[in-house]
Amino acid sequence: MSNLQTIKQRFSIIGSSELLDRALSTAARVAPTDLTVLITGESGVGKEVFSKIIHDLSARKHNNFIAVNTGAIPSGTINSELFGHEKGAFTGATGDRKGYFETVDGGTIFLDEIGDMPLDTQAFLLRVLESGEFIKVGSSKVLKTDVRVVAATNVDLLDKVRQGKFREDLYYRLNTVPIRIPSLKDRTVDIPLLFRKFLVDFSTKYRTSSVQLSPEAYQVLQQYNWPGNIRELRNLAEQLSVMADDKMITPDTLMEMFPHLLQRNLPVLARNGKSSNGSSIDERDILYKFLFEMKADLKDLKNLVYGLAQTNDLEMPVGQPVEQYYTPSLPANELQNQDIQIDNTPRSGRPIIINQPSNGGFQPTETVEENLSLVEMEKEMIRKALKKHKGRRKEAAEDLGISERTLYRKIKEYELE
Repeated sequence: MSNLQTIKQRFSIIGSSELLDRALSTAARVAPTDLTVLITGESGVGKEVFSKIIHDLSARKHNNFIAVNTGAIPSGTINSELFGHEKGAFTGATGDRKGYFETVDGGTIFLDEIGDMPLDTQAFLLRVLESGEFIKVGSSKVLKTDVRVVAATNVDLLDKVRQGKFREDLYYRLNTVPIRIPSLKDRTVDIPLLFRKFLVDFSTKYRTSSVQLSPEAYQVLQQYNWPGNIRELRNLAEQLSVMADDKMITPDTLMEMFPHLLQRNLPVLARNGKSSNGSSIDERDILYKFLFEMKADLKDLKNLVYGLAQTNDLEMPVGQPVEQYYTPSLPANELQNQDIQIDNTPRSGRPIIINQPSNGGFQPTETVEENLSLVEMEKEMIRKALKKHKGRRKEAAEDLGISERTLYRKIKEYELE
């Protein structure tokens, strides 16, 4: 623990969540080795900071370190940027050029957004990782380099592999040691510490008195999802430091200045098997669809009950649960011939039918325990979809908002053949 505290102080890392400590511990353990590291996490969580920690705690710390955003380099020039080129290799190549793998020999190269790397470049990178060899663009001479690679991505590389957009062999070569950096919504306990640090920094920068937040205001921050993570939190702290008139910030002040803090980023079903943020729809979305349909069924049930009440010319007391009233829809002359039990408690001047023997025209009401098992809900939704589309799995998968692969797996898992 003392070692982690030293690392946090040295690299200005604030937080005490278990997930953050686990990621830092892994980085500290792998740093002295030459193993390739794959850092994953959402945008804005600090992946580059972790790459610098790995470099500075390694034996390469006195050699070069370079961070390269592979997603920002055009596909036509990325090979030249990484591996260099010979004079005349392409139009505009007026001289020889060294690439990053040559200039950083003996050091560490951080490849951010590795999932956006072109497939041909991935093949060249795989050769470097396996043998330390590379060839400049326009050359046939094999060169050697001793570079440690730390890669990072905010997308699911395995999903890219399934789509044929990322080499499977490169994925497993990069993923020698995986480090998952938690998003801010997964370490809400650290939000007050981070926010206070940012407020102090900006009060010093702008030479103003520091803004203070009430405990309730911090609760608002902790309930927000923070899609931009630490970067978004820092921007909000800077805006408060500059724009807030009152230095004591309440929830009302936050809501007035930042109404988006009330947003809740719930998943949105899509017809193409993807969610609104581009991620794959999984089994959870079947449950959401089931709940939405339950809501619609409940609305239909309420309309039915109110319709029965109108048929019997009953007045429904305001504020009373509809479930208290059971009113069969028979004409008044037929009701007179039924052997029924009634509750004579005065309600709007007339009795309301609540029960009757089973040998009559109506069955007694019965309370049925609802099965709240998520697995059973999911199985029932799949059964309904298959029955609706007469066993056509492709159409059933589209109706459920999931991929055919997921539907096939669920059919096999639940034995719904």
